[in-house]
Amino acid sequence: MSTMNISLPETLKSFVDKQVSQGGYGTSSEYVRELIRKDQDRLRLRNLLLAGAESELGATPFSSNYFDSLRLRVSRPKKR
Repeated sequence: MSTMNISLPETLKSFVDKQVSQGGYGTSSEYVRELIRKDQDRLRLRNLLLAGAESELGATPFSSNYFDSLRLRVSRPKKR
């Protein structure tokens, strides 16, 4: 594993230390690695969404009825 040193202002260091102690991380390195992994996932998802938006496959215009039905589904209480 490679090592990387970073410099942080005291306010950010305090924030990281708090996240480590409250978030169940063993070290600040674990916390930073988790942040990097989440950012990688976010970028992958963004690229997939952009590729899908640019794709012409399955492109079907949606009517206002479609969005109305979505709003209705999310506004209904969940059944238990």
